Amino acid sequence: MAASDQIRQMVNFILQEAHEKANEIRVKTEHDFNLEKQTVVHEAKLRIQDEFTKKEKDNEVKERIGRSAEIGECRVKKMQIRDDLLNNLVKEASAKCAVVARGGNYPQLLQKLIVQGLIKIEENDILIFCRGADRATVEKVMPVAVAEYVDIIKRESGVTLKPIVRIGTDTTKNLTDESCGGVLLTALNGKLVCDNTLSSRLELVYHDLLPSIRAILFPAA
Repeated sequence: MAASDQIRQMVNFILQEAHEKANEIRVKTEHDFNLEKQTVVHEAKLRIQDEFTKKEKDNEVKERIGRSAEIGECRVKKMQIRDDLLNNLVKEASAKCAVVARGGNYPQLLQKLIVQGLIKIEENDILIFCRGADRATVEKVMPVAVAEYVDIIKRESGVTLKPIVRIGTDTTKNLTDESCGGVLLTALNGKLVCDNTLSSRLELVYHDLLPSIRAILFPAA
Protein backbone atom coordinates (compact mmCIF):
# COMPACT_ATOMS: atom_id res chain seq x y z
CA MET A 1 0.00 0.00 0.00
CA ALA A 2 2.90 2.33 0.76
CA ALA A 3 4.40 1.46 -2.60
CA SER A 4 1.12 2.31 -4.39
CA ASP A 5 0.96 5.68 -2.64
CA GLN A 6 4.47 6.45 -3.64
CA ILE A 7 3.73 5.54 -7.22
CA ARG A 8 0.57 7.70 -7.15
CA GLN A 9 2.52 10.60 -5.70
CA MET A 10 5.18 10.21 -8.37
CA VAL A 11 2.51 10.14 -11.09
CA ASN A 12 0.83 13.21 -9.65
CA PHE A 13 4.18 14.99 -9.44
CA ILE A 14 4.95 14.11 -13.05
CA LEU A 15 1.50 15.26 -14.18
CA GLN A 16 1.85 18.50 -12.25
CA GLU A 17 5.26 19.12 -13.78
CA ALA A 18 3.83 18.39 -17.19
CA HIS A 19 0.93 20.81 -16.65
CA GLU A 20 3.27 23.52 -15.39
CA LYS A 21 5.63 22.98 -18.32
CA ALA A 22 2.75 23.03 -20.76
CA ASN A 23 1.38 26.20 -19.17
CA GLU A 24 4.83 27.76 -19.29
CA ILE A 25 5.15 26.86 -22.97
CA ARG A 26 1.66 28.22 -23.64
CA VAL A 27 2.42 31.51 -21.87
CA LYS A 28 5.73 31.88 -23.70
CA THR A 29 4.10 31.03 -27.02
CA GLU A 30 1.35 33.58 -26.48
CA HIS A 31 3.93 36.18 -25.46
CA ASP A 32 6.06 35.47 -28.52
CA PHE A 33 2.96 35.50 -30.72
CA ASN A 34 1.75 38.81 -29.31
CA LEU A 35 5.22 40.30 -29.68
CA GLU A 36 5.48 39.08 -33.28
CA LYS A 37 1.96 40.34 -33.99
CA GLN A 38 2.84 43.77 -32.60
CA THR A 39 5.98 43.83 -34.73
CA VAL A 40 4.04 42.84 -37.85
CA VAL A 41 1.30 45.39 -37.15
CA HIS A 42 3.86 48.11 -36.47
CA GLU A 43 5.75 47.33 -39.66
CA ALA A 44 2.45 47.25 -41.58
CA LYS A 45 1.53 50.65 -40.13
CA LEU A 46 4.94 52.03 -41.13
CA ARG A 47 4.50 50.69 -44.66
CA ILE A 48 1.03 52.19 -44.88
CA GLN A 49 2.33 55.52 -43.55
CA ASP A 50 5.21 55.42 -46.04
CA GLU A 51 2.84 54.62 -48.88
CA PHE A 52 0.47 57.37 -47.79
CA THR A 53 3.32 59.88 -47.49
CA LYS A 54 4.62 58.85 -50.91
CA LYS A 55 1.16 59.21 -52.45
CA GLU A 56 0.79 62.62 -50.81
CA LYS A 57 4.14 63.72 -52.22
CA ASP A 58 3.23 62.30 -55.64
CA ASN A 59 -0.07 64.17 -55.53
CA GLU A 60 1.70 67.37 -54.49
CA VAL A 61 4.16 66.97 -57.36
CA LYS A 62 1.29 66.32 -59.79
CA GLU A 63 -0.56 69.37 -58.48
CA ARG A 64 2.57 71.55 -58.80
CA ILE A 65 3.14 70.26 -62.31
CA GLY A 66 -0.51 70.91 -63.15
CA ARG A 67 -0.39 74.43 -61.72
CA SER A 68 2.87 75.12 -63.51
CA ALA A 69 1.39 73.89 -66.79
CA GLU A 70 -1.71 76.07 -66.29
CA ILE A 71 0.44 79.10 -65.46
CA GLY A 72 2.63 78.41 -68.51
CA GLU A 73 -0.43 78.03 -70.73
CA CYS A 74 -1.89 81.29 -69.38
CA ARG A 75 1.40 83.07 -70.02
CA VAL A 76 1.54 81.75 -73.58
CA LYS A 77 -2.05 82.87 -74.20
CA LYS A 78 -1.31 86.24 -72.64
CA MET A 79 1.78 86.68 -74.81
CA GLN A 80 -0.19 85.60 -77.89
CA ILE A 81 -2.89 88.16 -77.14
CA ARG A 82 -0.25 90.84 -76.67
CA ASP A 83 1.49 89.88 -79.92
CA ASP A 84 -1.84 89.96 -81.75
CA LEU A 85 -2.57 93.43 -80.38
CA LEU A 86 0.88 94.69 -81.36
CA ASN A 87 0.60 93.12 -84.82
CA ASN A 88 -2.78 94.75 -85.30
CA LEU A 89 -1.24 98.05 -84.22
CA VAL A 90 1.48 97.69 -86.86
CA LYS A 91 -1.11 96.78 -89.51
CA GLU A 92 -3.15 99.86 -88.64
CA ALA A 93 -0.02 102.02 -88.78
CA SER A 94 0.89 100.51 -92.17
CA ALA A 95 -2.59 101.29 -93.45
CA LYS A 96 -2.11 104.90 -92.34
CA CYS A 97 1.26 105.00 -94.14
CA ALA A 98 -0.53 103.93 -97.29
CA VAL A 99 -2.93 106.83 -96.78
CA VAL A 100 0.04 109.20 -96.40
CA ALA A 101 1.41 107.93 -99.74
CA ARG A 102 -1.84 109.07 -101.36
CA GLY A 103 -1.84 112.47 -99.67
CA GLY A 104 -0.94 115.86 -101.07
CA ASN A 105 2.26 116.13 -98.98
CA TYR A 106 3.69 112.86 -100.26
CA PRO A 107 6.01 114.54 -102.86
CA GLN A 108 7.62 116.65 -100.12
CA LEU A 109 7.99 113.51 -98.00
CA LEU A 110 9.72 111.68 -100.87
CA GLN A 111 12.07 114.63 -101.24
CA LYS A 112 13.03 114.49 -97.55
CA LEU A 113 13.48 110.70 -97.69
CA ILE A 114 15.83 111.06 -100.66
CA VAL A 115 17.86 113.74 -98.84
CA GLN A 116 18.13 111.55 -95.75
CA GLY A 117 19.14 108.56 -97.87
CA LEU A 118 21.86 110.53 -99.66
CA ILE A 119 23.28 111.71 -96.33
CA LYS A 120 23.26 108.16 -94.95
CA ILE A 121 24.77 106.43 -97.96
CA GLU A 122 27.55 109.06 -98.54
CA GLU A 123 28.41 108.12 -102.12
CA ASN A 124 28.61 110.09 -105.38
CA ASP A 125 26.98 107.58 -107.74
CA ILE A 126 23.61 106.53 -106.43
CA LEU A 127 20.58 104.71 -107.79
CA ILE A 128 17.09 105.27 -106.44
CA PHE A 129 14.34 102.65 -106.59
CA CYS A 130 10.68 103.31 -105.84
CA ARG A 131 7.20 102.08 -106.68
CA GLY A 132 6.21 102.26 -110.32
CA ALA A 133 3.41 104.63 -109.36
CA ASP A 134 5.92 106.97 -107.67
CA ARG A 135 8.48 107.15 -110.49
CA ALA A 136 7.18 110.39 -112.01
CA THR A 137 7.01 112.04 -108.57
CA VAL A 138 10.53 110.90 -107.69
CA GLU A 139 11.87 112.23 -111.01
CA LYS A 140 10.25 115.56 -110.23
CA VAL A 141 11.54 116.00 -106.67
CA MET A 142 14.94 114.35 -107.17
CA PRO A 143 16.77 117.46 -108.49
CA VAL A 144 15.47 119.51 -105.57
CA ALA A 145 16.48 116.78 -103.11
CA VAL A 146 19.99 116.55 -104.60
CA ALA A 147 20.39 120.33 -104.43
CA GLU A 148 19.27 120.32 -100.79
CA TYR A 149 21.73 117.48 -100.02
CA VAL A 150 24.62 119.37 -101.70
CA ASP A 151 23.72 122.52 -99.77
CA ILE A 152 23.66 120.65 -96.43
CA ILE A 153 27.06 119.04 -97.01
CA LYS A 154 28.58 122.33 -98.13
CA ARG A 155 27.15 124.12 -95.09
CA GLU A 156 28.37 121.45 -92.66
CA SER A 157 31.80 120.65 -94.16
CA GLY A 158 32.59 123.31 -96.76
CA VAL A 159 32.84 120.65 -99.48
CA THR A 160 30.86 121.04 -102.69
CA LEU A 161 29.71 117.66 -103.99
CA LYS A 162 28.52 116.78 -107.49
CA PRO A 163 26.68 113.51 -106.92
CA ILE A 164 25.23 111.49 -109.76
CA VAL A 165 21.78 110.43 -108.69
CA ARG A 166 19.59 108.40 -111.02
CA ILE A 167 16.47 106.32 -110.89
CA GLY A 168 17.35 102.64 -111.26
CA THR A 169 16.34 101.01 -114.52
CA ASP A 170 16.22 97.45 -113.13
CA THR A 171 12.50 97.20 -112.50
CA THR A 172 12.94 93.93 -110.59
CA LYS A 173 14.42 96.00 -107.75
CA ASN A 174 11.51 98.44 -107.67
CA LEU A 175 9.28 98.57 -104.63
CA THR A 176 6.11 96.56 -105.10
CA ASP A 177 2.86 98.36 -105.72
CA GLU A 178 1.57 96.83 -102.45
CA SER A 179 4.29 98.57 -100.42
CA CYS A 180 3.58 101.74 -98.47
CA GLY A 181 5.93 103.85 -100.59
CA GLY A 182 9.20 105.64 -99.95
CA VAL A 183 12.56 105.08 -101.64
CA LEU A 184 15.44 102.61 -101.68
CA LEU A 185 18.92 103.98 -102.42
CA THR A 186 21.87 101.84 -103.54
CA ALA A 187 25.51 102.45 -104.40
CA LEU A 188 28.64 100.51 -105.37
CA ASN A 189 26.65 98.07 -107.54
CA GLY A 190 24.21 97.34 -104.76
CA LYS A 191 26.83 96.75 -102.06
CA LEU A 192 25.54 99.75 -100.13
CA VAL A 193 21.80 99.95 -99.50
CA CYS A 194 19.76 102.53 -97.65
CA ASP A 195 16.20 101.39 -97.13
CA ASN A 196 14.23 104.58 -96.63
CA THR A 197 10.82 103.15 -97.40
CA LEU A 198 7.85 104.04 -95.24
CA SER A 199 7.66 100.41 -94.08
CA SER A 200 11.29 100.41 -92.88
CA ARG A 201 10.82 103.76 -91.16
CA LEU A 202 7.69 102.45 -89.47
CA GLU A 203 9.58 99.36 -88.30
CA LEU A 204 12.39 101.49 -86.85
CA VAL A 205 9.93 103.73 -85.03
CA TYR A 206 8.00 100.70 -83.79
CA HIS A 207 11.08 99.03 -82.30
CA ASP A 208 12.28 102.30 -80.76
CA LEU A 209 8.90 102.94 -79.15
CA LEU A 210 8.09 99.32 -78.29
CA PRO A 211 8.90 99.69 -74.54
CA SER A 212 6.65 102.76 -74.35
CA ILE A 213 3.92 101.04 -76.38
CA ARG A 214 4.04 98.02 -74.05
CA ALA A 215 3.84 100.28 -71.00
CA ILE A 216 0.77 102.04 -72.43
CA LEU A 217 -1.05 98.93 -73.62
CA PHE A 218 -0.05 96.60 -70.75
CA PRO A 219 0.57 98.81 -67.68
CA ALA A 220 0.10 95.94 -65.21
CA ALA A 221 2.65 93.64 -66.90
